[in-house]
Amino acid sequence: MEKNKRQTDETNKFDQNTNLEEKIKKDKVLVEAALYVAGRPLDLKELCSVLNTRSKKKTKKIVKMLIEEYCSKRTALEIISLKDERYVLQLKAEFTPLVKKLVNRPLLSLGPLKTLSYIAFRQPVSQKRVIDVRGQHAYGHVKTLREMGLIIAERSGRSIALKTTDYFADYFGLTLEPASMKRELRRIFGTGLKEEKQQ
Repeated sequence: MEKNKRQTDETNKFDQNTNLEEKIKKDKVLVEAALYVAGRPLDLKELCSVLNTRSKKKTKKIVKMLIEEYCSKRTALEIISLKDERYVLQLKAEFTPLVKKLVNRPLLSLGPLKTLSYIAFRQPVSQKRVIDVRGQHAYGHVKTLREMGLIIAERSGRSIALKTTDYFADYFGLTLEPASMKRELRRIFGTGLKEEKQQ
């Protein structure tokens, strides 16, 4: 009788462990799917809603396990933990130059991209200065960039100051701190100019 009870207890424990492992697997797959579909950083609150839980601690644990899995796999993708408890699934930087020619449609056409580059490099910069340098068509660029969430406009006295958003930094894989971002951009633009000269 005692032996049967022990076996039943062990079977119940085994079933509970199996159920827990299955639940964790399912949760990891859900987080991975959410990060993939979003194509942008998701915060802990958004991930909690995907897992249908209010427990940030539980969600963090699942995300941490998923990050560790991606680190241990030899894959072109990675999950990065960002500032303010946000996470993003993205292509590892070393693969970007190898596959960028396969991207069908760029995020922006050349005009708005040049305006965005100017704002990022000179930020905070007055809208008047951007228009003076980039021309009247830049009004449309600024409107598009604001709608896309890449820049924000802040009133500074009688003028409007433009600067990039956290989403811009996350999307292009740059640091949020403006001085560091400008150094990174200088390095990127410098590399781009060298490549153009060599061609």
